[in-house]
Amino acid sequence: MTVDLSPVQEYYKDKTIFITGASGFMGKVLLEKLLYSCHSLKEVIIIVRPKRGKTPETRLEEMFKLPIFQRIKDERPHMLKKVAIFQGDVTYDLLGLSGDNLKHVVDNTNIVFHMAATLKLEGNLRDAIDMNLLGTQRALNVAKQMKQLEAFVHLSTAFCNCDQEVMYEKVYEFPHKPEDLMRLAEWMDVKTLDAITPDLLKPHPNTYTYSKRLAELLVRDHYETMPVIIARPSIVSPAAYEPLEGWVDNLNGPTGLMIGCGKGVIRSVLVNQQNKAEVIPVDYAINGLIVIPYEFNKQAQRPGQVPVYNITNADHRKMTMGTVVEMSKRINKQIPFNAGLWYPDPCVTTNQYYHNFNVFMFHMLPAYLLDFLMLILGQKRFMLRVQEKISTGLGVLQFFTLNAWCFRSEQYGSLWKNLNDQDKQIFNMNMDVKESEEEYMINCAKGARKFILKEKDEDLPKARVHMKIQWIVDIVCKTLIVGFFFYYLLKWSGVLAVVF
Repeated sequence: MTVDLSPVQEYYKDKTIFITGASGFMGKVLLEKLLYSCHSLKEVIIIVRPKRGKTPETRLEEMFKLPIFQRIKDERPHMLKKVAIFQGDVTYDLLGLSGDNLKHVVDNTNIVFHMAATLKLEGNLRDAIDMNLLGTQRALNVAKQMKQLEAFVHLSTAFCNCDQEVMYEKVYEFPHKPEDLMRLAEWMDVKTLDAITPDLLKPHPNTYTYSKRLAELLVRDHYETMPVIIARPSIVSPAAYEPLEGWVDNLNGPTGLMIGCGKGVIRSVLVNQQNKAEVIPVDYAINGLIVIPYEFNKQAQRPGQVPVYNITNADHRKMTMGTVVEMSKRINKQIPFNAGLWYPDPCVTTNQYYHNFNVFMFHMLPAYLLDFLMLILGQKRFMLRVQEKISTGLGVLQFFTLNAWCFRSEQYGSLWKNLNDQDKQIFNMNMDVKESEEEYMINCAKGARKFILKEKDEDLPKARVHMKIQWIVDIVCKTLIVGFFFYYLLKWSGVLAVVF
């Protein structure tokens, strides 16, 4: 073994890795970490589809301009040349690969990370099946042809077995067969499929978790003939340490809520504050994914069942949602976002009626008023449309924020315990140390400002002044709105006439 390489690095030496979904949040972090830490690998092949008139090559160039690839440019710029990009798409047979590109993939690939998926919780069933189920089938069909395949890591979700009180690291049976659903989506028209979707999904809350559960069954059924592995991250949050503290590039999950509430756009959320927050920093999840093929192939004998890893935070590190809410409010006052729509003080409740009242009073009513002003001024109206999208998004999230979750992650925890000291330094996912949650939350807020909103640190003093003004306006407006509401309520009921 080469002296300067750790065991995991040695495993990846001269390996070719094939990634679907490399342009996504986790995909980018995986690509960067492989190039930076597994620097003796031979090649990383990614497939990217053209988007908005940009070729895959152009999209890769733009990706490499992101801040997360800066340390590679500074320390190991030659590694960027080890990335081969092919035009491809999981919605096409053989992933859209053909000719020399397909031959290169099947002749050289050692490890597959299948990460491509649609994450739209409110998406229709046809799209979810096409991307998450049929897309997995297409990836498996390509992997079957790979002559040197050592591991096919399928990225699932920890929430795909939401009917279980305790979710262990195993594949759970389900009455529906993946093949039946794929055939159903093929011949049934979208309108009819949408009509029967609510009954099909039960007990699942959305098409995402449903299609991911079926995809797991599909992967499981290939275990006898292929080295398939299932990895289930929970809600993936901004990076704790690498490639950059607080790195995030999308509004999915907690980041979207943080920005929506911080900007004053979201005024009410349904959250059970007693439940624990089920999030995992993206760098912890990615380090686990990278170690999985190494751990799988170092075993003298393959496990009897398909390996499953619940990539979730350790119980002693989980904060309650109430703690997260209070900490977020406190941090938002220290590190406010620029030019928020309203003072950031959302109501957090488990009462659906109270939430609906708040949504009407503080989401929809102001949206109607602002759009009316826009109409008078001859400007384009947009607030009502924005609030309708927010309401839809909050509606699909409440299943996860109101229910308690119990994940067992002994297999994932063992990945860390089995590493030597050198690999523990390189692939950090230490669940034994309880780090400063507030420091991590502060980095998340800073990351949202810097990477999503493109706001500068020098704007913070101005943002704090703006927030103080918003606080005064918020108090005055709430007093007036509630006052007028009760005034007309008392007047309508006749109580006002009796009193006065």
